Amino acid sequence: MNTMSGRHPPGYEQARLVAFQGDDAARAALAAEAATAPEILYFLAGDQAAEVRQAVAANGGTPALADQKLSLDAQPEVRVMLGRKLAAMAPGLSQHEQDRLRKLGWDTLCTLVEDTAVQVRAAIADSLKEMPDAPRALILRLARDAEMSVAEPVIRLSPLLDDEDLLALVTLPPVPATVVAVARRPCLSEALSDAIVATADAGTVAVLLDNPSASIREATLDALIANAATQTSWQEKLVHRPSLSARCARALGEIVADQFLALLAGREDLEAEVTETLRAKVADRLAGGGEPALAGTEAEFRAASERGDRPGMAKLLAVATQMEEAAVARAVTLRSARALVALCWHAAYSPAAAVLAQSVLGQLAPDACLYPGPGESWPLAPDEMNWQLELLTSV
Repeated sequence: MNTMSGRHPPGYEQARLVAFQGDDAARAALAAEAATAPEILYFLAGDQAAEVRQAVAANGGTPALADQKLSLDAQPEVRVMLGRKLAAMAPGLSQHEQDRLRKLGWDTLCTLVEDTAVQVRAAIADSLKEMPDAPRALILRLARDAEMSVAEPVIRLSPLLDDEDLLALVTLPPVPATVVAVARRPCLSEALSDAIVATADAGTVAVLLDNPSASIREATLDALIANAATQTSWQEKLVHRPSLSARCARALGEIVADQFLALLAGREDLEAEVTETLRAKVADRLAGGGEPALAGTEAEFRAASERGDRPGMAKLLAVATQMEEAAVARAVTLRSARALVALCWHAAYSPAAAVLAQSVLGQLAPDACLYPGPGESWPLAPDEMNWQLELLTSV
């Protein structure tokens, strides 16, 4: 346009007429045209019809001042369109911040990343999630969003997040669901898997085990297999883990339920010797009607405590004391240090085993436990322990 002569390009007056007098559909069509003059687009950015403002927001030719105006629009749908457009332009905006108009566009995008409407932030995250040259500052901000519709696509897919970034998200997550999102990211390193196992709950570990491309150290798998006796939701996931070592497969064979043992024995990637052992175990369970009966020994009790198998510990105490499982459950429910000590004494366990009964089975805090006296003596007198046992059986 030659502003000195006052002449306008062909069609300018018609466009101006539509902007002022056209119906909603005509104004929206004009706002979507790439050739529409910047000053007309700026005018249409204040149009009363949201569909017109959305078209202006999506138009790549809209001037930066109009975009800034639209970033404060009352309709989230308008801001969503603007966010998608500016996110697609983000690398160019951030790399040329010295240019006044580009800086204005960058500042507008940064405003939208902090928008109160989740759908606006989510639209930006969706546009940037796989962009290799996206501005790193925006990726880090989106990854720490408390809303998973915003953060998860970036956490799972952005190539700009390195192990250090992801470890920070696991160590100091904005919300618990952040760690779950990291657990779903493809090709996790062993260090990240270790961090997730160390800091997350059982449900998040289950998500990690469902991620076939996550690298998990064999030592970490050993620990997870040991705990899977009580965390039964992990068993099938562990059975399907790729590249199981012979040792892990054998350990799994000792603790998984019958249906998962059959799946494990049917894997074709295990050594023939391991497969034969597992198939023999399946046959033994079918013939013997399940696992062998518990003897109730202290060694079994200690092994169950090491696995964190609280139901197993309770069952062993019931077997060793020849008491009803309900009596043992009562002591656990009451979180009674005295009752748990008495049960271990009656089971002919050691005072040290009684500490495990309190801390692991009863989940008592260290300062609430009763510890052995001098020479590993019992912390309670026999009369007191007999009385505790009577209380448990009298209800």
